[in-house]
Amino acid sequence: MASRKTTNATVSPKGSLETLSQREVQQLRETGSGSVYALFRQCALAILNTGSNSDNAKTILEAYPDFEILIHQLDRGIRLELCNAPADAFVDGEMIASTREMLFSGLRDIVYTQSELENKRVDFNSSQGITDYVFHLLRNARTLRAGVEPNIVVCWGGHSISSEEYKYTKIVGHELGLRGLDICTGCGPGVMKGPMKGATIAHAKQRIIGGRYLGLTEPGIIAAEAPNPIVNELVILPDIEKRLEAFVRVGHGIIIFPGGAGTAEELLYLLGILLHPDNREVPFPLIMTGPKSATPYLEQLHAFIGHTLGAEAQQRCKVIINDPAQVAREMAKGIKEVTQFRRERSDAYHFNWLLKIDESFQRPFEPTHENMAGLNLTREQPVHELAAQLRRAFSGIVAGNVKVQGIRLIEEHGPYQITGDPQIMQPLGRLLQAFVDQHRMKLPGGSAYVPCYRVLS
Repeated sequence: MASRKTTNATVSPKGSLETLSQREVQQLRETGSGSVYALFRQCALAILNTGSNSDNAKTILEAYPDFEILIHQLDRGIRLELCNAPADAFVDGEMIASTREMLFSGLRDIVYTQSELENKRVDFNSSQGITDYVFHLLRNARTLRAGVEPNIVVCWGGHSISSEEYKYTKIVGHELGLRGLDICTGCGPGVMKGPMKGATIAHAKQRIIGGRYLGLTEPGIIAAEAPNPIVNELVILPDIEKRLEAFVRVGHGIIIFPGGAGTAEELLYLLGILLHPDNREVPFPLIMTGPKSATPYLEQLHAFIGHTLGAEAQQRCKVIINDPAQVAREMAKGIKEVTQFRRERSDAYHFNWLLKIDESFQRPFEPTHENMAGLNLTREQPVHELAAQLRRAFSGIVAGNVKVQGIRLIEEHGPYQITGDPQIMQPLGRLLQAFVDQHRMKLPGGSAYVPCYRVLS
């Protein structure tokens, strides 16, 4: 990505951080140096690049090498001074409103996360402590709304999809919106944008004011996939594991659209949780869908789940092809079951406390070459643990494709080596090759995709 047109500007909070204590202001000023500042700069640059077609964090950072943010203290809060910022984030000298909201949401989340870590109130040695941490991050972002009946549909899928698949996600989002359902995605382009776009029209038709378009991300992802401008609630979780837990805790049902390695990672994460013995009776609607042209993709992904995790895993996921209205009807029906289940057990509507999530799904996985080679991809373990291991394999591939650190590791040491039982490696290799053949690993354009991995039996 070549250097682009830049501008200088100052901007004040709106939507987040409008009222601050003196301690918070001081904490924000201290953010102006060190690793926390570097993290905020990276996320801010991605937010200011909303609408960019790049999915390479390293490329985006290199396009704006002189971009800086200065934090100034005011009597009632703060002001940000942006130096050499992307000019496309402004109209006639004013920052676009959605961009400004997301910029301060990012600052809010990064500073609060750091504050929680410094106060050492988080018990990272227990599963419950990690869940409490996710809860507090979401509550601080005002994501959790007590008393509102379940209506949040999480939509997972790829950023690199065909125009037909993108149009299909908009139609499904429209059908969901007509039924009063809100949308939560990973906040980027492609599948993360389409359902939100469709729902905005449906909400307008139904005169629904205050429709929610919730985007959950993490620093490594947002740096590569800028948020789409429809997102009106942005939350940046500290890592991919906290982000995935946030999805399943706040969402009341999940739809899987066509995607690539990241979508497979998300599906394996959820299936691993649902296959845990403690969750067998917990209702959680899960639908895989796409247009007719996506039938081979959906069938192959469904078959991969059967080959690796078994028939029970396949049964937890309903496949609906080329029928957006039926997808919405099934999801609305499933959410009614979720509502009844939580009402009977006095569980919160806004946060799924009853869902058991093992620590193996919560511990951050660092995709180094050593860790990728050491994955336990064998059948000599409970099926939900195998799902956790497979999820990490796909997480590493995502890192090698789009995240700065992963890209640099691949440049220095070559592809990841993934090994395991042949009956697991063979369907894994076929699925990954299908992703490559269908251009689902990276956004189209530029040079041909070079795999960041090697699958070995």
